[in-house]
Amino acid sequence: MRAVQVVTTTGPRDVVVQDVPEPTPGPGEVLVEVHSVGISFPDLLLSKGEYQLRPEPPFTLGVDFAGVVVGGDLEHPSTERLSVGTRVAGVGAYGGAGELVASPGIFTFPLPDSITFDEGAALPMNYLTAQFALAERGSLREGETVLVHGAAGGVGTATVQVAKGYGARTIAVVSTDEKAQVARDAGADEVVRVEGFREAVKELTGGRGVDVVMDVVGGEVFLDSLRSLAPQGRLLVVGFAAGQGIPEVKVNRLLLNNTDVRGVGWGEYAMRRPGYMHAQWAELEPMMASGVVKPPVGRTYPLEEFGQALVDLDERRALGKSVVHVRS
Repeated sequence: MRAVQVVTTTGPRDVVVQDVPEPTPGPGEVLVEVHSVGISFPDLLLSKGEYQLRPEPPFTLGVDFAGVVVGGDLEHPSTERLSVGTRVAGVGAYGGAGELVASPGIFTFPLPDSITFDEGAALPMNYLTAQFALAERGSLREGETVLVHGAAGGVGTATVQVAKGYGARTIAVVSTDEKAQVARDAGADEVVRVEGFREAVKELTGGRGVDVVMDVVGGEVFLDSLRSLAPQGRLLVVGFAAGQGIPEVKVNRLLLNNTDVRGVGWGEYAMRRPGYMHAQWAELEPMMASGVVKPPVGRTYPLEEFGQALVDLDERRALGKSVVHVRS
């Protein structure tokens, strides 16, 4: 079968599509015929050898995928909602960017008919991260206000939609008109520019500030994000896409308004707790049914252009979730 592989960890331009043996599902795994693969930041880091997991090349990329169950261990407790023909989305550390993938049932989820394969490939990592960040780490409550940095990206649009699903008000932070439209289309209540966002937030909240900040950017926005928190607000640290180094906190700032800075490490937490991702998925299912969760798919690519999709992500050209088509 064809698969996208890293043969040398020299970056996305050097990933290749080549023939590899078909996977054999083990206990508790299903065999999925892959239709679409989501482009994810871990894929980019894996191609450079900069991810916390460092598999020995050659290995297959692909964190998020969607397709159809065609076999596997369907009698296992973790696969009880799955059968041959079930449309699914799945997530793994890597390995999904091939024509077939053997996916553990604990990381594989039935896909509603209202969600396309492209949308399904945009769901798992970003939306489960957003749900974990907002509910588990952010203690988000209905009626609160969430400020979302990088709001036109995959995690950003997911955060906007999941926050709306929990009944929160959302303020999206973007850098261009094009990205502003993506955030609005995702459902953001307000959209502000990154330049001067602190003042805009103050005005939009009547001087109170926001209850939660979702920060996937870091860098220069961090301090103003901290200053934008309402009393007992929570700043969620998800990543450092700005590439400007890791910001530091003078902890006396946290005392002034009883604010928190909380780390968000979904993958390690969820993968060590069998059944946790399915509980998260159950939280998202009514949001999908209502239409509030509907992943914005950005540019799509053929399998042979997986490396180019990663380059576009690396150079911050991606809007929404980029998706690669494995099958036409």
